[in-house]
Amino acid sequence: METERIFKKEIMKITITGVTGFVGQNLAKYLSDIDVLGISRDAKGINITYPELSLNIFNKQKAFIHLAGKSHDLKKTSDDKEYFEVNTELTKRLFDQFLESDCETFIYMSSVKAVADQADGILTENVKPNPLTVYGKSKLAAEEYILSRKNLKNKRVFVLRPCMIHGPNNKGNLNLLYSFVSKGIPYPFGKYSNRRSFVSVENLCFIIKELIVNSKIESGIYNIADDISLSTIDLVKVISEVLCKPTRILKLPKLFVRFIAKVGDLFPISINSERLLKLTENYEVSNLKIKKAMQKQLPLTSSEGIKKTISSFLHNNK
Repeated sequence: METERIFKKEIMKITITGVTGFVGQNLAKYLSDIDVLGISRDAKGINITYPELSLNIFNKQKAFIHLAGKSHDLKKTSDDKEYFEVNTELTKRLFDQFLESDCETFIYMSSVKAVADQADGILTENVKPNPLTVYGKSKLAAEEYILSRKNLKNKRVFVLRPCMIHGPNNKGNLNLLYSFVSKGIPYPFGKYSNRRSFVSVENLCFIIKELIVNSKIESGIYNIADDISLSTIDLVKVISEVLCKPTRILKLPKLFVRFIAKVGDLFPISINSERLLKLTENYEVSNLKIKKAMQKQLPLTSSEGIKKTISSFLHNNK
């Protein structure tokens, strides 16, 4: 077994851009049985973290996983050009180099936001993209460039569209919900009924590894999500369970809630219009296509993944 493990390390090599990010760090750790070259992005584009290596980062690599990108700026202070420079143009340059190399697999981390900012029904890969934000448009432009190249011999290309990714120690709306419950503050948006898809970083890493090692999975676009969508009230209940706290939910009038959110757009409070939307909107994503392609079940259920994430918050605050 030890000999086999060493042998795999010698023959399977992959490159990950954005390796210092949340997903990148988790993925590099998850792929500990594979030789991983990590690349991080700086203000000038990308920077190889191992300067002694050649700039030829594709040849003799099993797979190239492009995670690096300009994320959605909730404060809306970013220049629109930066989204296209990083999310679109950098991706184009890297993909062109991949095509000229002997690397077998290219995995591009896009987003469901490249398709729709709000989901009408359950989002599948067949929905016609119509992003409204510059973030979504820059991701879609990169997708279109990648998918415009047809009949690639001896190469596989994957465009992944994950929904909201969470996991131990990450920051996001789960932190806000955690703050409500841990401080004994009732969740104030009980009037809202919604269903939202999430994906745990462990499930995401599991899928990426399957794409690398299973040559039977065909190139294409794949949505990435956990099996079951959850309401925000479901999340509050799970968090309460992990923290051993009572579930407290207020049903404040929606008009009042929207007023508070508008105040948050002007002043630095915990709720603003965009965050309220993320907490209360419906956004369900189908993962049936990727599961059919893998012919495997995801390692974590939706609730199990949320519990692992919240447990990490609890551990870090001790």
